[in-house]
Amino acid sequence: MTVRISKISNGMRVVSETMPQVKTVAVGVWVDAGARDETPEINGVAHMLEHMAFKGTERRSALAIAEEIEAVGGHLNAFTSREQTAYYARVMEGDIDLALDILADILQHSVFDPAELERERGVIIQEIGQSEDTPDDIIFDHLQETAFPEQALGRSILGTVERVSNMKREDLQGFLDRFYHAPNLVLVAAGAVDHDKLVAAAETLFSGLSKTPRQPPQKAIYRGGEKRAMRDLEQAHIAIALPGVPFGDPMYFAMQVYATVLGGGMSSRLFQEVREKRGLAYSVYAYPSFYRDGGLMTVYAGTSGEQLRELMPVLADELAKLTGHIEAAEIDRARAQLKVGYVMSLESSGARLEQLGRHMLIYNRPLDVDEVLNALDAVDEAAVKAVAERVMRSAAPTVAALGPIGALEDYARFSARFG
Repeated sequence: MTVRISKISNGMRVVSETMPQVKTVAVGVWVDAGARDETPEINGVAHMLEHMAFKGTERRSALAIAEEIEAVGGHLNAFTSREQTAYYARVMEGDIDLALDILADILQHSVFDPAELERERGVIIQEIGQSEDTPDDIIFDHLQETAFPEQALGRSILGTVERVSNMKREDLQGFLDRFYHAPNLVLVAAGAVDHDKLVAAAETLFSGLSKTPRQPPQKAIYRGGEKRAMRDLEQAHIAIALPGVPFGDPMYFAMQVYATVLGGGMSSRLFQEVREKRGLAYSVYAYPSFYRDGGLMTVYAGTSGEQLRELMPVLADELAKLTGHIEAAEIDRARAQLKVGYVMSLESSGARLEQLGRHMLIYNRPLDVDEVLNALDAVDEAAVKAVAERVMRSAAPTVAALGPIGALEDYARFSARFG
């Protein structure tokens, strides 16, 4: 596999990875803008813009966009995260020109037709409702909001019903005009792709983009605290977060190993102690979230309301225990899980496409496979303990609780176990 990087005349970067063993190509545009770039008044605009990009351009109707890509058996999609937005397609190698033309068209010539906007507004409001009806989904929005209150990073990616209901065409166009500039976009392709032809196509199709770089987002400031929501549910849903590390931090890879040891699989400490030994939860796990200037270390558990009283001290104890002795076998297992998962992801052009796009926006270069594997191999007991101590002692925890949570212990008592 060969990775090449170029830059066209307006500053847009182009990166590709040729995978000789495949006959398809995944191609997409990664945008250095997401939900954390929104003001409170237009919360949800990045996500709505992602939806509306497929609803018609100056040359194509929404139906024509769908028909053209599906006529060649292709797949077209997009997603919005807190820091990035991506638009991508997967087609046979001979149809990459069509995919590129459609991507360039929807990102530069969308008309945001008022009738389409009204229809899509209703779709997104239903999506918000579905999220709010899914406890083990909405709990993480509550957690994010409490960890980063009154900040863009703490607001929902979907937005609120009120904000979406009042979103105007001018809001979509304004966000696009502010952030969809050549230096903020990366054209990415993985699979059966010719890099030189990709660059030439980019020069033709994306040359009209503005050359202005983006302004940095509001700095993330972790606060912590709690949010409780009593609801008539079968289970109580608990999410706990503590400050993590940003992308590029020296502890980045150690944080991944730490999270895997803590709650990354059936052999993890949380799974064994909470589920296997005590039977306190069916679902329990831990994972890290990384941002440009911060991060979170999150633990989730779903349990019955009666077992909350016992569960919360156990979760805190397991976090604390990782500041003590850690078996070498635990670290070896965690490293193996992470390394194999990473290598397996390289076998898919779609997953490789996403990885290349994220790396280019975060690091301005793709991370080499051996670089990642060597960094994971370098994580030892001392590094994991250092992460554990940083997590436990850095600040007050964030707690989000939803469901029959009457037995949940007082926040002050729980937070006293930290910091």
